[in-house]
Amino acid sequence: MQQDARLRLEGLLDREIELAHSLAATLAAERTSLTGDSPAAVELNAADKTRVLESIEKLEEERRALCGDPLAAGLGNTVRERWRALMALMAGCRSANEVNGHIIHVRQHQVRQLIDIVRGGGPAPTYDNHGKTFAKALRALARA
Repeated sequence: MQQDARLRLEGLLDREIELAHSLAATLAAERTSLTGDSPAAVELNAADKTRVLESIEKLEEERRALCGDPLAAGLGNTVRERWRALMALMAGCRSANEVNGHIIHVRQHQVRQLIDIVRGGGPAPTYDNHGKTFAKALRALARA
């Protein structure tokens, strides 16, 4: 690989690593907002995450156009090290995003349960003193 192209690739990877750090921070902020009580903070963090991901995707397109797979033969050790660092960062971001998705799923389930209680939905499962489940009818908390 030519020196000029290698330097350009190193620069692209450095910017992607910087954005991956930004994404990790954004995902941490998103997790905090998901466990809080501010829908506006959740929206702001989701918008930030989308913006960072779009920037990463643009750099990825540039990288692919420049060289394809950075682990291919003919690239310098510096490029390989940066690529591996980027992949490690992105794996951490993927895990953090999965945790955030789980938090969202749990919150949605909680909201559905609360709405069912308010509407007087079907029986909710409860447990007897032996740990077995049985249905117990609920009365609606409010009637429209």
